Amino acid sequence: MARRLIRDLPEALPETDPPAYGRWRHVLIGDAESPHLLKWARALAPQVDLWVASSRGFAPGFDALVPERCRFALGEDTRHGGGNVGVLRRLPELGRWLQQVDADWLHPHYLTSHGTLTVAAKKGWKLRGQICASAWGSDILVTPQRGPHYRWITSQVLRASTLTTSDSEHMAAQMRQLGAAEVQVFPFGLERMPPVPVRKAPWTFFANRGLEPIYRPERVISAFATLASAFPEARLTVANDGSLRGALEARVAELGLSRHVAFVGRLDAATQQRHYEQAQWYLSLPSSDSVAVSVLEAMASGCIPILSDLPANHELVRSGHNGLILTDTPIELMNLPMQLAPLLPQALEIGRDNHEWVRLHGQFAPAVVGLLDRMAELM
Repeated sequence: MARRLIRDLPEALPETDPPAYGRWRHVLIGDAESPHLLKWARALAPQVDLWVASSRGFAPGFDALVPERCRFALGEDTRHGGGNVGVLRRLPELGRWLQQVDADWLHPHYLTSHGTLTVAAKKGWKLRGQICASAWGSDILVTPQRGPHYRWITSQVLRASTLTTSDSEHMAAQMRQLGAAEVQVFPFGLERMPPVPVRKAPWTFFANRGLEPIYRPERVISAFATLASAFPEARLTVANDGSLRGALEARVAELGLSRHVAFVGRLDAATQQRHYEQAQWYLSLPSSDSVAVSVLEAMASGCIPILSDLPANHELVRSGHNGLILTDTPIELMNLPMQLAPLLPQALEIGRDNHEWVRLHGQFAPAVVGLLDRMAELM
């Protein structure tokens, strides 16, 4: 399959509707079954001559964005948390394909896997394209802490990149320490803004991070239990799924909160948006994170965020003003009702201020245009 794709490469895409940045060739390199890479493709496709190399396959949404002949799938079963050593054996196929594409920019996503592939392909096949590497969070905040080998790999990718992107100032600082020369900082923001928020039921809560240990959903349940004891009308909707769901449902039953907490599983975008618009409060308490798009979605929909005490969250929330930063000290959970109660009378104003902040600072398309402007300067 790879050889056929290389042989059938077109000389150029059709010349109708030329991209805004001329005909520079821009290759996304990542997992094209991921909605995150698809979101990047939606932003880039109108702007550049877009090609995509995927370590796995392609989500259906790519069909309308990138012609099949401009896509390359390695078909590997990769993991997002780094350690995708198996895909390295496919490097020769990727290198030959990229050599034929002859791109101006190589744009890997997730540094320790696809970034490593890109750097190796550039060196091994003498590719002329510059590298713009996009960090996604754990590839900077978690993986380098796993040991010197991972730190070295991450550093090599960053040093080989002309330009890098980060979704928080905190992560950008880590990237500079690891050798990144230039970092463009912008959130992995919204593609469209929701309506201006309206008044909501006062003690309605929503949580939709993965039900996995890194997101600490058990702490979300503990926080809500404290609130429900103070406000019996409180209701929590828990979306998404994961390995901890069964244990969480059992814990909710043990606490006598089954009538207060609804587990609704994975939601489509429209249903999730309705939950954002109905909830007054949004709970996200992971142990590690950068600026999460789900937090931006919640803020844009008028939710007041309750977030864990992580550096990136302080870039979004002034605790006690437009949300709350919840530290890990036990007394914080005990005091949570007293900390939220003063915010409730201002909830509509806070929600609308958060909506406006996201409109000004948290939209994805304008940020991508700014990135492309800088890439044009570097060519």
